[in-house]
Amino acid sequence: MNKLGFIVSSVLVALALLSSTLFVVDQRQFGVVYALGQIKEVITEPGLNFKLPPPFQNVSYIDKRLLTLSSLDPEPMLTSEKQRVVIDWYVRWRISNPSEYIRNVGLDENAGAVQLNRVVRNAFQENVNKRTVRELISTRREALMSDVQREMAAVVKGAKPWGIEIIDVRVTRVDYVEAITESVYRRMEAERKRVANELRSTGFAEGEKIRADADRQREVVVANAYRDAQKIKGEGDARAAAAYAEAFGRDPQFAQFYRSLDAYKQSFNKKSDVMVLDPSSDFFRAMQSSGGATAGPRR
Repeated sequence: MNKLGFIVSSVLVALALLSSTLFVVDQRQFGVVYALGQIKEVITEPGLNFKLPPPFQNVSYIDKRLLTLSSLDPEPMLTSEKQRVVIDWYVRWRISNPSEYIRNVGLDENAGAVQLNRVVRNAFQENVNKRTVRELISTRREALMSDVQREMAAVVKGAKPWGIEIIDVRVTRVDYVEAITESVYRRMEAERKRVANELRSTGFAEGEKIRADADRQREVVVANAYRDAQKIKGEGDARAAAAYAEAFGRDPQFAQFYRSLDAYKQSFNKKSDVMVLDPSSDFFRAMQSSGGATAGPRR
């Protein structure tokens, strides 16, 4: 029994020792083998590899993929016009030489991100100071990103190379600081209100002009219509008078009789009308008989 236990224990120890000498490097990583704290080997190809068991050799891994560093809490920067602006950016980078990276930067990706953040901020500050807001927003935005990338590459490839490669630098937003933005919005709002009030005033003036012109044209049309109507009415009255005169001229006695009847009709329009006339008046001549006396007053 003791012999069997010894064999089992020996096998387990051997397996543990063997497992400590084997390690797998993923295709997304670099494998860095350390021997007593010094870099012994950098493995760039994926697969199964061997090393001495700890503490003689240890292994660590560094990401070899494309990494992204973004601005998290951007601070205001001054332009050449002394305007305070806030710039959002991101940098695409990767570790190209793990040995140089570990010696000059750190043991993991976070160490490189911290130092790159400082470098990119300094590069942006230096280049923003040389440009106006208009250039940052439109005309020289691409030049800004190229200059920042060039300065970052010069820093990471300096006397002590960082072992990293700057792939791209991009600006996602350029804006005034919050206080200035609020002031700009207020000015824009005031300007829009001024333009709106000006348009309303212009529209009101044009409306009054159109209404006045319409009223003038209406008065002209009404006056012309009244003039034409009066002219036609006068011509009609003249023709009627001529017709009456011609008709009455043929028989004056009948004309006198007809006019008297019309006068009676107008005079006796209501039952309550009362007329007091001189008996010798000619008003009732048409009612008198050829030889009789004049009728008395009629009611």
